[in-house]
Amino acid sequence: MTVSDSLLYTGPFVLFVALLPLQRVLPWPPLWLNLGYVVIMVCALAAIWRKIPDLQPGKLSVRSWLGTLAIGIFVFLMWVVPDRLFPAYHHSIIFENSLTGSVSAGLSEAARSQPAVLWLRAFRAVVIVPIVEELFWRAWMMRWLIVPDFLAIPLGTWSARAFWLVAVLFALEHGALWDAGLVAGILYNWWMVRTKSLGDLVVVHAISNACISIYVVAAGRWEYWS
Repeated sequence: MTVSDSLLYTGPFVLFVALLPLQRVLPWPPLWLNLGYVVIMVCALAAIWRKIPDLQPGKLSVRSWLGTLAIGIFVFLMWVVPDRLFPAYHHSIIFENSLTGSVSAGLSEAARSQPAVLWLRAFRAVVIVPIVEELFWRAWMMRWLIVPDFLAIPLGTWSARAFWLVAVLFALEHGALWDAGLVAGILYNWWMVRTKSLGDLVVVHAISNACISIYVVAAGRWEYWS
């Protein structure tokens, strides 16, 4: 294992995160911002795809479609149900503070009225995010925390320290929605340990994000698209 192996797994996620603030400061129309984001990420993934062992066809097979579908939908429900039952739920100091930030709309009003922007944003959530996040969190970090030579151990290798640390860090990535992120992190980690399949994790993450994306557009709850 070399540093370059880790970079292959972590690079797309780092690029993805680095591009986020640029979208907020560049004075470009929403369509060009979102299109540029998607094109850059697709090109980055295409450039390294064949170099990552866990992205080869055999490793991307889905071993449990029923379980993957059920967990994906359950995570979606845990994401939106608390706010439906208690409208002020995520506006308490536990969630909105100087550390986690606040819940805010991820798209401007101008962007929301453009179907092309919505399709690009959904593509990002359903296709790009599951790949880059699962490569980083569960294909790399969950193994790297066990042993730096992470490719020497199988996907889904159990370690309580790695399991819970990744779950907590994954939760913090989601800011004021950290509680939903924690539920998702725990379930996704458990599913990786159970299936030992990156394909299952990419698909379960995609299902959750697809359901959230449909809900965002249908209900106008833009805060779920950060």
